[in-house]
Amino acid sequence: MNYSILWADDEIDLLKPLIIFLEGKGLQVKTANSGLDAIDAIQTESFDLIFLDENMPGMTGLEVLVEIKKQKPNLPVVMITKSEEEEIMEEAIGSKISDYLIKPINPSQLLLSIKKIMERKKLEEVHTNSNYRQEFAELSIQYQNKLTAQEWAEIYQKLVFWELEIDLTENKSMAPILQDQKQEANKQFAKFVEKEYENWLNQPDENSPILSHKIMRKHVFPHINDKSPLFFILIDNLRMDQWKILENLLSDYFKPEIENSYYSILPTTTAYARNSIFAGMMPSEIQKKYPEKWINDLGDSTDEEGFNHNEEFFLQEQLKRLKIQAKTSYHKIIHQYHEKALLDNFNNLLNNNLNVVVFNFVDMLSHARTDMSVIKQLSPDESAYRSLTASWFQHSALFEFLKKIYAKKGRVIITTDHGMIRVQNPVKIIGDKSTNTNLRYKHGKNLNYDNTNKIMVVKNPDAVFLPKINVSTSYVFSKEDSFLAYPNNYNHYVQHYKNTFQHGGISMEECIVPIVYLSSKK
Repeated sequence: MNYSILWADDEIDLLKPLIIFLEGKGLQVKTANSGLDAIDAIQTESFDLIFLDENMPGMTGLEVLVEIKKQKPNLPVVMITKSEEEEIMEEAIGSKISDYLIKPINPSQLLLSIKKIMERKKLEEVHTNSNYRQEFAELSIQYQNKLTAQEWAEIYQKLVFWELEIDLTENKSMAPILQDQKQEANKQFAKFVEKEYENWLNQPDENSPILSHKIMRKHVFPHINDKSPLFFILIDNLRMDQWKILENLLSDYFKPEIENSYYSILPTTTAYARNSIFAGMMPSEIQKKYPEKWINDLGDSTDEEGFNHNEEFFLQEQLKRLKIQAKTSYHKIIHQYHEKALLDNFNNLLNNNLNVVVFNFVDMLSHARTDMSVIKQLSPDESAYRSLTASWFQHSALFEFLKKIYAKKGRVIITTDHGMIRVQNPVKIIGDKSTNTNLRYKHGKNLNYDNTNKIMVVKNPDAVFLPKINVSTSYVFSKEDSFLAYPNNYNHYVQHYKNTFQHGGISMEECIVPIVYLSSKK
């Protein structure tokens, strides 16, 4: 260690053995006999750390601390005191001290405090990299085995955990290895879904996952009661890793009572997955029961929300079908005036049994990243995209809304309809004018494609409860990080869409999504 330390104490001579110990560790220690001397020293010299006695004649340690923070707000200060009074501790913490030591102190305490402050990031990086190396082999073996849907969800959650841990390291030296491991896991996961998906729908057993059309019945409606309102918040297009970032920001306000995941149906898009959530039915079942309410995604339509105008109707129909009597409200937040209306109306929502709120910002952000170069530059990879999501959330109406729920000791379920993946590898496909525009899945009557290793083909939509536009309709789903590109203007198309976030296909990021029950900490 080669750090410069300033130690301010009116009895500094009595601390000589400790100073000699620190110097023996390679540290440079300058002393000051008073708070004023310490303030003078930081104006003329540069220090990495200050040890500051709390009880000195003249200016107290707390008064000196305030002055130090005015002049050097980022200079770490360790408060040293004989006092164990809670009030002094709270004032010191409120003044942004880096550590708090109580006399008598021993050499190991000092050394630990210095390492904790000065070398924390380096030590955490070494520890993180070492632990990931150990788990790397275990994970690689695990996803080569025959796994259940729940076991795949657990693998994905572990990969997300390591992604976020490595994100915190300075050099991110293990990030490329983790990325390779995720790609291989996604390859095996896509094979798993392709093999099992039809069985989940037609012959479900104890190993089948809960899918979109069952989450209200399984995870939401059982929590409705007459004692307190339940807020069901659906954040469109939210990945597991993004949720973990938001969960951390909410940790001062809510505690997770139940943390689960579920599988989005195919296609992993708003039009299919979210309508299924609120209807409690698969897409073809919705189309047959409510033909006037189902809108097919045909041709060049790119407005995903245009397919979801009937969510409130579907929700009410599901409640009636299940004979659930509840006073409900439904709100879709797209524009600022929606946000204002929601916040202004908050107190009235407390009179309902169930309040459903759909927030669309994250989905709009992913589309903006594709079409707007400035957003793309701000979020070149997953790490930056998570940071952008966190920045939005901290200043969002959603956060303000959740704080209001917290203040009223409310209950919240947060989920999403599907996730997304950053696409890299194009697969050529040919369709006709009625073929939809989504890059991760296509449906049509005359689909021609190459590289069948990167796609899942469904020639009988009835078998997976998907609508048939005509008798020869088939569906094609991209697997892993591939995307579907037309031969016309192929190079331009690929250049424009490569490295963008898309959804609709088969990947852990799109399919395995969070659903979490939170209670207020108030």
